[in-house]
Amino acid sequence: MSGFKVTFPGNKKIDVAFNNFIIKTDQTKENGGDETAPEPYDVFITSIGACAGIYAKSFCDVRKLSTSDMHIFIDVFFKEGQKLMEQVNITLHVDQHFPEKYIKPITKSMNGCAVKNQLHPDIKINTTTVYPDQS
Repeated sequence: MSGFKVTFPGNKKIDVAFNNFIIKTDQTKENGGDETAPEPYDVFITSIGACAGIYAKSFCDVRKLSTSDMHIFIDVFFKEGQKLMEQVNITLHVDQHFPEKYIKPITKSMNGCAVKNQLHPDIKINTTTVYPDQS
């Protein structure tokens, strides 16, 4: 992996360039930014979802299972009175046609997410897969 170049294009905006990509971040207006891009923390949380998502997608691709009605929802809970994560819930929502025999295996697959596995061990991670009537 090559290095990451961080630049400061103006106000509270921060760009991070790597390979052929640029990840843009900003701050909310409340925090002095222009709200032109997600805040860095939001990018961090989206990386957990994207990582779990590629594991779920790859699992389904190998088994030729449709992902068209599938989505992941991430819930983050913080320690009381602090800005530190206490728990992250990763919930994969599948449709009623998703084979029940794959519920536990796809959940286990998502647990392989390298981003999630970098989190501090004190942060509780719950990864689940649910059908529509369980949402």
